[in-house]
Formats: sequence, structure tokens, C-alpha cells
Amino acid sequence: MTALDLSSPVAVVGTGTMGQGIAQVALVAGHPVRLYDAVQGRAAEAADAIGARLDRLVEKGRLSGAERDAARARLTPAGQLADLAGCGLVVEAVVERLDVKQELFRALEDVVGDDCLLATNTSSLSVTAIAGGLASPGRFVGLHFFNPAPLLPLVEVVSGFATDVSSATRAYETARAWGKTPVACADTPGFIVNRIARPFYAEALAVYEDQGADPATIDAVLRESGGFRMGAFELTDLIGQDVNESVTHSVWQAFFQDVRFTPSLAQRRLVESGRLGRKSGQGWYDYREGAERPEPHTAEPAERPAYVVAEGGLGPAAEVLALIREAGIEVREDGEDNGYDEDNGTRLVLPSGGQLVLADGQTSVEYRDVVYFDLAYDYRAATRVALAAARSTSPCTVAEATGLFQALGKKVSVIGDVPGMIVARTVARLVDLAVEAVAQGVATEEDVDTAMRLGVNYPLGPLEWSRRLGGGWACSVLDNLHECAPSGRYAHSLALHRHAYAADQQEGTPS
Repeated sequence: MTALDLSSPVAVVGTGTMGQGIAQVALVAGHPVRLYDAVQGRAAEAADAIGARLDRLVEKGRLSGAERDAARARLTPAGQLADLAGCGLVVEAVVERLDVKQELFRALEDVVGDDCLLATNTSSLSVTAIAGGLASPGRFVGLHFFNPAPLLPLVEVVSGFATDVSSATRAYETARAWGKTPVACADTPGFIVNRIARPFYAEALAVYEDQGADPATIDAVLRESGGFRMGAFELTDLIGQDVNESVTHSVWQAFFQDVRFTPSLAQRRLVESGRLGRKSGQGWYDYREGAERPEPHTAEPAERPAYVVAEGGLGPAAEVLALIREAGIEVREDGEDNGYDEDNGTRLVLPSGGQLVLADGQTSVEYRDVVYFDLAYDYRAATRVALAAARSTSPCTVAEATGLFQALGKKVSVIGDVPGMIVARTVARLVDLAVEAVAQGVATEEDVDTAMRLGVNYPLGPLEWSRRLGGGWACSVLDNLHECAPSGRYAHSLALHRHAYAADQQEGTPS
């Protein structure tokens, strides 16, 4: 099944920001486009707005004047739903209410031909449920664009329970012909991105709620150590706190209130207060004129240690040993037993006898003089590293650990003794949900990784991250987190257990 022919008109129902963006994509690709909105006059206003954006594309050299004029000539506001007869594809981008969408598509069935592909741009509702009342649900598919649609490449092509393979294939190929990067997925709550991305927000909020760190510090660690484009608090301020919380709540309800998707009380209070983010002027941060952005906690300069003792290769943090040597600090290869259980990971022993351990889901309070350091996407490129210590940890140990990473050219943020710290717990949960989604047939590994890189700008797809960290890494971190906080939130999936076991078998690790 090939893409929709360029001579076939595309209709967009709903002329808000997303509807206009989808219409622009189809228009620039070469289709005749018809715009319809239930509110009289809005379709014409949307056509004018799209025309203005085409003008800006010409000014930027991305479109020629002739191409703009031809596109404008193909754009038609529709006065009534009946004007969409003869279209080969209708994409809906109206309010996120199941009853409204169902009523719209039932009406469309009486207007369009039998070969017309019907698509919803829903981000949170069930594609299967929207199509449930249709006479021909086999031609119904989800086409979930990301905002702004003309700029972001990802499109989730969602097959409902009754969607024909030919319809999904045509939608997929059409999105690709429009210059997008489509990924195929089954109709699961949140699809790929909004399902798997929940921990990115949830774990940052959990660290905040547990008084582990303030929003500015958590965001800085996610960016400067984790390699994420934006931190969770600044990203939800950009999305809109009400929108982000609504998606979280929808996914939580759709999974029968699975504790792994539980919404945040702190975010609920923010929404209740009307602090919705950039659009309201205040969210986690203050965007009003003259407001100052809070700075992340950064430790004062500390003296570098003369040497460290390496007990093991530090696993995913092995690059740290190379950086220590390059900084001119002696690395010794063995040391006396200082009380840390080596079965749980490798460590660095500092001159004072304190220990520096990669975040593994445990807390410092469980051991004598242990400072944890957080996971980094790339320790060489990272500009900040987080440390966590218990109140009982020796200040000398914290100072030596701080001075060590400062000697490597890193800013240091010392946070509270929260298990899994910030980046490590976030990545472990992302890996778990991604592995589970693949095992349940939601999407392929490749499409999951593509969706998370393009849809939310992650530095790596979760499956790529798992391969880099080792198949059993996420499972081990979550096991330790679950032991610390046995609510079920960190109980890993059966799929991750199998994933870890298979990786161990492949590596020849005894079971």
C-alpha cells in the first residue's frame, strides 16, 4: 500500500495550533487541503494564519514565492462538513473528548467516500474507542503529530484494535511522504512517547517531594549530567502544567491506576494554584518581567584528594577512572575493606577511608561513610555531577568526593540521600517501561528508541541506553529502589526481568 496520491485532497477538522500545523504539513507536501471548524469563521482565520506562515518560510528561503502561491491556491476553508466529500484523508484535531470525536467521525462517514482514510490526532484517548461506533472502523487510524507539527519530525501511527493493516500502512507511508519520521505502534495508553516518558517527570517530582533537591538543581542535573535537552520542571512549564498532569492522569487511569503512573500531588497543587507554566507567567519558575531564574545548588570549591583507590572498574562509570588519571590524581588498584558490600557494585575509596559509589538505588544511610554519585550520559562531556550523602556521612568524605569531581572540571551538586539519585532512577524506569512496551507488542525496539529521541529529544533511546549500561543494570537499580520504597512504584516488569536474564546468559554470567 502506497502513500496517498498528491492529487487527493486532505481535510483537517479543527483549526487550533495543531490543526493548522498538520494542514501546513500536508499543504507544503503538495496536497489540496480543506480546513473545517465547527465555529463559523475560524477556518478562514486559520487559512490566513497558515498563509502568513508560508510568507515567513519564503522570507527565510525555505520556500520559493511560486511554491507559496501554489500552496495558497490549494488551501480552501470549508463552510460545512459536507464540503469534505471527495477527500482521501481526514485528520481530526478537535478537543480531547471521546464523545465529541466519536460524533464527528460518525458524521464524517456519511460525507466521505468508502476509500477515505479517517485519522485522529489524539494524544491521550483510545483510537479503538474513538472508532468503536463506526460502520467501517478498519479505515480508522491514529496519526499523532507533535507540536509544532511543521517542525517536529515524529508521527506516531497508531493501529486500533479494528484498524486494517492496509490503512495503517497507507497512513505510515503518507506521513513518510510528507517528510516525517513515522513510527508504528499499537493502541496503548499514551502510545509510545506519552507512555514511556512518564518517569522523566515523575521521578523528578518524587525527588522534589522527598526534599532531595530543588527544581533548579534537579533540572541542571538532568541537563548537564543526564544529557537531556531540558529538565523535567522547565519542560512541564513549557508544555503547561495542566496539560502534562492531564496526560499523566489519563495514562494512570487507562492502566487501571497502576502505581507506576501515579500522578504527583505537588504538580496537582501547582495546577490548583493556577501556576500553569510559561503561558500563565508562573509555574515551577517565574516568567514574569524582571523575575530572576533560581540557580542550581553548586558546591563551593573543595581540595582535590591526592589519590583514590579503585575497587573494580566502576561499570557504566568507567570513564571516570580515565578522567581521574588525566587530572593527575593517582589511581591505586586495591584497598582495605571499608564495609561496603562489593556484590552491589564497585567503588572508589578516598584517602579518608570514605567510599564513592555509582548510584545503584540504595541510600548512603545504609553504609558507613558512603557518598553516591549520579549516572551521566557521558562523563567526559558532562559539566555537572550530583553527589548524595546521608546526614551521618563524614563531612570530610563529602568534601573529598566534591574536590575529586571538581578536579575533573565538573560542577558539583550535593543533594539529599534519595535512592537512585536523579538520572539513575529516571533512566532505570525509562528502560523498564520501554522493554515492557516492546515485549507487549506496542512497538519495535527501533521505533521505541526513534520515538523517544525525536518526540522528546532524549540523548539516547531507552533500549540504546540499556545496551550501553548492561542488560541487568536497570533491573538491579529498580530492585534496590523497590527494597527502599516497597510501594510497587519501582517493582520492575516481568519483561525487564527476562531482558536482564537474557543479557546475563548472553554475557555468560552465572544465573
